[in-house]
Amino acid sequence: MSAHWNVQLEDRVAVVTISNPPANALSKSVLEELQELLGQWEADSSIKAIVLTGEGRFFIAGADIKEFTQMDVADAKQAAKLGQGLFSRLETFPKPIIAAINGACLGGGLELAMACHIRLAAVEAKLGLPELNLGLIPGYGGTQRLPRLVGRGKATQLILTSEMIGGEEALRIGLVEGVYPAEQLLSEAKKLAAAISQKSAVTVRFALEAIHSSSTLSHTEGMDKEAELFGKAFATEDVKEGVGAFLEKRKPQFSDR
Repeated sequence: MSAHWNVQLEDRVAVVTISNPPANALSKSVLEELQELLGQWEADSSIKAIVLTGEGRFFIAGADIKEFTQMDVADAKQAAKLGQGLFSRLETFPKPIIAAINGACLGGGLELAMACHIRLAAVEAKLGLPELNLGLIPGYGGTQRLPRLVGRGKATQLILTSEMIGGEEALRIGLVEGVYPAEQLLSEAKKLAAAISQKSAVTVRFALEAIHSSSTLSHTEGMDKEAELFGKAFATEDVKEGVGAFLEKRKPQFSDR
């Protein structure tokens, strides 16, 4: 049982709520707990998708600023590497992770959300990277992921001004994939996760790997990766079930093998 992460399994979806009052800050212990939980979720075949959200008015308001007062240059670099490594693991996780951004999603919180595969936000949510207000820059991957999501110019504007934007604006610029009234957000995220959990876990993993390669490989290398994974799918039992179900005009019953 994690001290700061509440995990509820609903059918094949793990609904995970960060609880670190008052603002759900990402302290070192919170990050270490999430690292441990990721290992558990990856090994648990009953979990096919994950929804991450926050308790109360906050999604995640950022890093634990109190910890910064004790850091020197080496400590800060080590802390950044810890966050970057964890969020890279989120980004490459073999099961889909959906961020349900229920409230303030700032600094490290937005960096975590950007590492998730899909982001949904409440209309009332506030998203931003305010690190320059502290005399800092984003350190958990924000300067790398935000330009890929919203374009270099818009990312530069948001980072240099420390501007916070609402859910509708986040949707308009491509930072999130959906926006809902706060009372509907979690149910919509769970509905999306449940739909994905109907697919073969094997080919969901292949698809996530191929999609991620689009940002790490050249176009030619990415196409090769896609062809390789497309071929691997034909070694699974699920491709036979999926193709057979299509031809027989029935719903497939995937075995995740």
